[in-house]
Amino acid sequence: MMETNEYESGLNMLEELTTNAQQIQDQLMGEILSRNAGTEYLRRFLHGQADKQLFKKNVPIVSYEDIKPYIDRIANGEASSDVLSAETFIGTGTSGGQPKLIPVTAESANRMTMFNALRWSLVLKHVGDIDEAGKRMELMFAKPEVETPCGLKASAVSTRVFKGSSFRAILPKLYTSPFETIFCPDTKQSMYCQLLFGLMQRDEVFMIGSIFASTVLRSIKFFENNWQELCSNIRTGQLSDWITDSGCRNAAASIMKPNSDLADLIENICQCKSWDGIIRKLWPKTKYIGAICTGAMMQYTAELEFYCGGLPLVSGFYGCSEGANGINLEPLCKPSDVSYTFLPNAVYYEFIPIEEESVEMKSNDKDTEPVDLVNVKPGRCYELLVTSSIGLYRYKVGDVLMVTGFHNNTPQFQFVGRQNVSLGVDVERTSESDILKAVTEAKILLDQLGLILTEYTSYGDTSSTPGHYVIFWELKAKEGNNGKELDPKVMEACCFRIEDSLHFTYRMYRKENIIAALEIRIVKQGTFEALMDYFVSRGASLSQYKTPICIKPKAALKILDSRVIAKFFSHKAPTI
Repeated sequence: MMETNEYESGLNMLEELTTNAQQIQDQLMGEILSRNAGTEYLRRFLHGQADKQLFKKNVPIVSYEDIKPYIDRIANGEASSDVLSAETFIGTGTSGGQPKLIPVTAESANRMTMFNALRWSLVLKHVGDIDEAGKRMELMFAKPEVETPCGLKASAVSTRVFKGSSFRAILPKLYTSPFETIFCPDTKQSMYCQLLFGLMQRDEVFMIGSIFASTVLRSIKFFENNWQELCSNIRTGQLSDWITDSGCRNAAASIMKPNSDLADLIENICQCKSWDGIIRKLWPKTKYIGAICTGAMMQYTAELEFYCGGLPLVSGFYGCSEGANGINLEPLCKPSDVSYTFLPNAVYYEFIPIEEESVEMKSNDKDTEPVDLVNVKPGRCYELLVTSSIGLYRYKVGDVLMVTGFHNNTPQFQFVGRQNVSLGVDVERTSESDILKAVTEAKILLDQLGLILTEYTSYGDTSSTPGHYVIFWELKAKEGNNGKELDPKVMEACCFRIEDSLHFTYRMYRKENIIAALEIRIVKQGTFEALMDYFVSRGASLSQYKTPICIKPKAALKILDSRVIAKFFSHKAPTI
């Protein structure tokens, strides 16, 4: 736990950072340029100079695809100091819907440690003294590392944290999950064992959570289906035979012993008519649920509130692999009211103003000059750019943020969404280009039915858990079609072809049932004309109208759903 002086020091640091935002940003930019101006990438634009104005004038705004060739060279063994950054890269990470190699340095790792300490200071300030409560029941899942050709290890940010020596040192004292359960490669076994150990330590738990709200809700659903078996394990002190992971079994053997009283107590709680407030009943000392509940996670808050029985949902931070860090200064506020205050010592921030249109948001970084952190305007939306010590310069993160106000001299933002992203029902993100490619692959199968795909759109259905992707198709018969009707086997094959053509993260989540089976809904002819009429009535230009790849307005979804004539699902998981 954090000592009182550390807690106060953290709050004082936050005040200092947010008060001196411009000075700190300028200093950080100076350090980045003086250190890296001689690298191959920056030398092309700065000619060895470390001048901020020259940087803004000459260095282009880039996306991942622009910088990927340089990162690939480092992954293949070239010295990072010659290519992107004067520091030595110690690892890589992931970002967005598809796995991406993101450089990591010792400095960036140290900044993350500092960031977590500041975040914890705010929790202590608002939640109160929790030293006596004991442990955090956080559901944590590490993913296997991937080795690059030159031996660097690619892993998610969270996995790097879990592997760190400092985390392993505090794990037994502060968390209910043993190290072995976090690194169990089987998600189901890992979830089961983490819940089991959390139940056995129920009287010590003061916080329940995970990185995202969807994971917390998924764990509750999993518990609903497995609580009787969990009680049996607690009663006998023996782990179920289907838990075959050696790490999990070894961890259980060192902790578990028969406890019929605890098993009876949990059974009595779970046998009640309603599970309203079940979390509070099972873990009575819990003070809050810690998970990101903003952005795409907002859809899970209503159901979470039912299960948690009035416990606050704390969205503590905004972060991404590229190093941008924001912190929620009011962690007990409602998820819909959360704003994140960016820490000016994390990365150098710039913001491209966004123009909101009737159907989609657009930014034109060629014609719009990016603004610095302290110069954004309340009420305006911006696309985020970062420049950092890890070798990303004027890099488009892809997030759209709205300025809600300022704390001292530092702006506060709400997360609006992702640029160029169509779908998402969990943590994954799927772009328009991903959808286009997948549908193009699948519609080839319609040839055997004498049908062609004339229009389509999509949305992420989160009305049930887990959520799933829905693709609306409007079809018409080819000339010469001899009355062939929709063949369920062919349509199911179309569903599978779409899923199998989507990015790795989607296929992995689908395989693990984090995302449910994709659905194709066939609509009547003329449906997409009615959809166009709707958007035109809302202000879209008829001459410039394009069918949105992803449908969001409820009224538009109602138009589509009212004209559905058939539904088909994929019956097998995509390959990985």
